[in-house]
Amino acid sequence: MSRSNYYFTSESVSEGHPDKVCDRISDEIVDLVYKEARKTGVDPWSVRIAAETLATTNRVVIAGEVRVPPTLLKKDKAGKDVINPTRFRSAARRAIRDIGYEQDGFHWKNAKVDVLLHSQSADIAQGVDNAADQQGDEGAGDQGIMFGYACNETPDLMPAPIYYSHQILRLLADARKSGEGDVARLGPDSKSQVTVRYVDGKPAEVTQIVLSTQHLDDSWESHKVREVVEPYIREALGDLPIAADCNWYINPTGKFVIGGPDGDAGLTGRKIIVDTYGGAAPHGGGAFSGKDTTKVDRSAAYMARYLAKNIVAAKLADRCTIQLSYAIGVAQPLSIYVNLHKTGKVSEEQIEGAIRKIIDLSPTGIRRHLDLNKPIYAKTAAYGHFGRKGGRDGSFSWEKTDLVKPLKEAVKA
Repeated sequence: MSRSNYYFTSESVSEGHPDKVCDRISDEIVDLVYKEARKTGVDPWSVRIAAETLATTNRVVIAGEVRVPPTLLKKDKAGKDVINPTRFRSAARRAIRDIGYEQDGFHWKNAKVDVLLHSQSADIAQGVDNAADQQGDEGAGDQGIMFGYACNETPDLMPAPIYYSHQILRLLADARKSGEGDVARLGPDSKSQVTVRYVDGKPAEVTQIVLSTQHLDDSWESHKVREVVEPYIREALGDLPIAADCNWYINPTGKFVIGGPDGDAGLTGRKIIVDTYGGAAPHGGGAFSGKDTTKVDRSAAYMARYLAKNIVAAKLADRCTIQLSYAIGVAQPLSIYVNLHKTGKVSEEQIEGAIRKIIDLSPTGIRRHLDLNKPIYAKTAAYGHFGRKGGRDGSFSWEKTDLVKPLKEAVKA
């Protein structure tokens, strides 16, 4: 039997964290290729991207495999088509500028940006493309396991600790960029951590709050930073009470002036638990950023979240974990696993059967149902891929709850 009284902690990191800078740049590459495909009439289904980014002191390196529209290519000395780095460098600089880096050690204008992208491996392409000829749908871009999760702890059906950790940093980032008052003296690099006490399985109060944020004023110490950030933390926590004896750890080491990639190197894909459920649910291991959606690391994780959220929204369970597994070049998942954590109103087997009836879980089916062949990924790179509001551009389509009625009907059938 699961515990009902306990403490649980999750962390988030801001868009200016070195790893998140790299996630953002990698996802800007994804968006750039989808935008260029749309603009030039190239079939977006043919887009392939697996871009990785490294950032350190005034240096950005972008590497990986891509299949891009001809307008993003140039001829080398031998007359062979190769990647034209110009547009990719510009995308990286725009991302760094939007995040807010204009430091001596990391500046959007002065950082050297190396683009080492090359054409996609023919062997990988064959596994995805040729499978469509053999089985009617494109095959998965890799093997792997993907998890989705939802619970009724917050309005967006996310675990409370990660939900509020994200909220704190998003509010601070918005305030910092507004340029008003002392909060404008904060830097882009920050981390939050929230511990929630659960009573009878429900979030009751916050007992520990940790925030480390870069600041541009060298004279600031911990007490000054707390004075600036505390109102935003309280606003972010909303109706969730802060315990009377809550411990606050605000910039516990004192000063935090040198931050971002100048203070610590960053890499794409190093914050996968921040990206998902803050440790409250399993993660299959694959990162999301920098990948097109033939990569089931990304698309199937989105679908698993979509399914889990709709199951909880349909009140078929209070909590739901879903696992999907795939093999490279094979269209349909090898397995579907549902765990309702003893909160289900129906059995796991009924849910698994209903899922198979109502939705196509091949990469083609996922991409089509969630409408994923779009430039919608840069905004996913910070503050979590889940529990977000959908946009008019079709972003965060996996957060919709339009599957509630079909699920209920399929379970009854």
